[in-house]
Amino acid sequence: QVQLVESGGGLVQAGDSLSLSCTASGRSFGGFRMAWFRQAPGKEREFVGYIIWDSGTTLYGDSGSGLYGYPVKGRFTISRDNVKNTVYLQMNSLKPEDTAVYYCAAGRLRDSVYNYWGQGTQVTVSS
Repeated sequence: QVQLVESGGGLVQAGDSLSLSCTASGRSFGGFRMAWFRQAPGKEREFVGYIIWDSGTTLYGDSGSGLYGYPVKGRFTISRDNVKNTVYLQMNSLKPEDTAVYYCAAGRLRDSVYNYWGQGTQVTVSS
C-alpha cells in the first residue's frame, strides 16, 4: 500500500522558516515526480512545485499572476533524500498568505495526473 505522510507543519510568525517532510512508502518512486500542493481555506488547490525522483530536477509554480499573487520561487526549495524515501519543502521568509494545508503528491512522469496523495499538514503564518 502506497503511503505519503507529510509532517512538519505548525504555527510560525511572518519571516520565519519551516521545513516540511513527505515520507513515501509502499513502492519504488523511480519514474515519478514528487510534488507539493497547498490549499488555503476557500481557495483552490495551488501547485507549489515538484522534484523528479530520479534526477532531482525541480520546477516551481509561479503564482505571481495566479490566484494568490505571491510567488514561492526563491523562497521555497524542494529536495529529496532517496535513501530515506523522503521529499522536503523548505520554506523561508514565510508570509501570512502562505497559510494553507500543504499536500505531498506523487505522479508518474508519463501521466498528467498525480496518482498518490498525502493527508496534508497545516501551516499557519501569523503576522
